[in-house]
Parts: sequence; C-alpha cells; structure tokens
Amino acid sequence: MRILRASDYRSMPWKNGGGTTTEIVVSPAGAGLDDFDWRISMARVEAGGPFSVFAGIDRTLSILEGEGMRLSIAGYDSVDLTRASEPLFFPADAETEATLAAGPITDLNVMTRRARARHTVRRVSLSEPLDFIAEATATLVFCHEGGIQIGESPTVALNARDTLWLDEAGQTFRLRPQPHAVVFLIAIQND
Repeated sequence: MRILRASDYRSMPWKNGGGTTTEIVVSPAGAGLDDFDWRISMARVEAGGPFSVFAGIDRTLSILEGEGMRLSIAGYDSVDLTRASEPLFFPADAETEATLAAGPITDLNVMTRRARARHTVRRVSLSEPLDFIAEATATLVFCHEGGIQIGESPTVALNARDTLWLDEAGQTFRLRPQPHAVVFLIAIQND
C-alpha cells in the first residue's frame, strides 16, 4: 500500500502543447508519454480544442471541477460530460475535440496501453463506510472531495486529491468517509 500525496504530484506540458497536466502516477515509474503501460493524471482545461492523440491507448475521462464539456469523438456521438456524469471510456487514438460548457474545467484522466493493460473507473459517493477488495494488478483510490480514513488500526488518512495505491490483488480495506467523500475507484489489470 502506498499513499500518493497531492503535494508530490508533478506537472508537465500536454503532448500537444495546449496546456499542462498534473501526473498522479505512471507505470513503469519514470515512463514518458510514448512508453507508459498506464498513467493517471489531472488536467486543467482553459479552452476548447483538440485532444492530444495517443496511439494504442484507451482513456477514461471524468470532470472534477467546472461546468463540464462536450466531447466530439471520431466515430461516436457527441457526449456532454459534467461532474455528475459517469466516467467516459473512449479510444485516445480517435480524433477528439472538446468544447467547454462555461469556463475552465479540471478533469481526471486514466490511460492504459491496449497491448499491455486495461482499466475501469468508478465514481463513488460515500456517506457510510465501504468495504472494498482490490481485485486488479493495481487498484487506486483517488479521493476527489472530502476525506477518508482507511483501515481500522492504525488508520491512514486521504485528503482531497490524495491517492491510495494498492499493487496486490486480494487486499481488503474499509474506506470510512470523514464525514462525506467522493472517490474514484480505479482498477488496472496488466495483460
């Protein structure tokens, strides 16, 4: 079990140069944009425009802050994403254009290289404790809003934007909101 603190995340320019992203974690450690197996990041989007294209990558996008955006993805119907929307899974190598609904947004991106890994992302609002089993090669709990306590004794605290990283399947944990929290449960399975 590892705790990734928001204060330790690193910022870098977008692949297309149109903004910056905050990298939460990448695997393998130190991998760049062309050789990661999987990557989790947040991006501040100030204006609409084309997304960076990532060949051979699948992506899930969720809105963390702001009024949302409309995505036009080649080969798909346009989709409106808001903070209330379910995370959206789509191929990162499809041409994608974003139109902001009303001002800047911050999003959460989970990306996996198709030939090496696959992922799922769930948004969960917690007002009661949640018992949860890590069933993937890597399971991450991103605390979006509020705070959570993990475990019974000793406990570990996650504050907003902190991440718990479990790198072994079968681990069981209790997530206790303090007093309410919104988390993203991210499961990554290496192929």
